[in-house]
Amino acid sequence: MKQSFHSHTGTALIIGLLGLCSCGSEVTFGGSGTPPTTSGGTASNEWTKLVDGTWTMTAGKEGYWCTRKTITEDTYVKAFRADAPLGTHHTLLLVTEGGPADGEESCGPLLGANMIFASGVGTEDFIFPEGVAVKIPAGSQLLLNLHLFNASAATIGGISGIEVKTVTAAEMKDEAEMIFGGPTDIQVPPNGSQVVEGSCVFPGTTNIWSVWAHMHQYGTNMKITHDGASGSTVLHDGPYSFDEQINYLIEPVKVNAGEEVRIECTYKNPTSQTIYWGDSSNAEMCFAGFYRYPKLGKGCF
Repeated sequence: MKQSFHSHTGTALIIGLLGLCSCGSEVTFGGSGTPPTTSGGTASNEWTKLVDGTWTMTAGKEGYWCTRKTITEDTYVKAFRADAPLGTHHTLLLVTEGGPADGEESCGPLLGANMIFASGVGTEDFIFPEGVAVKIPAGSQLLLNLHLFNASAATIGGISGIEVKTVTAAEMKDEAEMIFGGPTDIQVPPNGSQVVEGSCVFPGTTNIWSVWAHMHQYGTNMKITHDGASGSTVLHDGPYSFDEQINYLIEPVKVNAGEEVRIECTYKNPTSQTIYWGDSSNAEMCFAGFYRYPKLGKGCF
């Protein structure tokens, strides 16, 4: 079956894109270990902690933990790294114009606009192409959403978060953003299989250079296709592993306004119960993350 994307667009904010990239010239800094600050932002060739959360989860349980942190100066991110100790199912980073006071608290699942970074089990460092970065404006608030899942027989805990590398404003030639979406009408029958498909029509002309697949335990394959003026191009088609949710780097693909990107997910259900869409690790999802530049500011038509 085919349906429109349930889409979320990440604003071009520092923590937003799911990847690591070397943009512009690398900057080193000395003595104090503190990167220089200029009117054009802060540049760091070292990994620095952007935001994190400290959590515990009892045996056999899952839940969500949120951290809010206000950014005090314009920040331009060229690379992302997830710190995800055992028990971290997935990590989402959003940027808002402000909300409750900074701090940490128990929360629920978040899938919304202005998401700039996402990672799952096994997601590696991500680096943007040279000259491409995500901007986090001064005064905006980061919202880190951790989905925690403890499959063990004992209480576990850890510190999960996001590290980044940054550039100055002058080194950012193109502002990037993240779009994250896919179909939600998932109903995998007992001892059966299902294929679901969704589509996203791009509202403007931009370039895609990476794809990231996210499903849960019953996903077996994801296929992503670009339908353009010259025909269809497969951007990714491969088996899916819940324990290895990696970024697939591709040659930059130009997607013109009005062209479509399709995502297709395949599932196999060996249980006696129907598997539905849901946030739980025991339910299913069909989401693909794309990083694109220049920023369009909206997801799909």
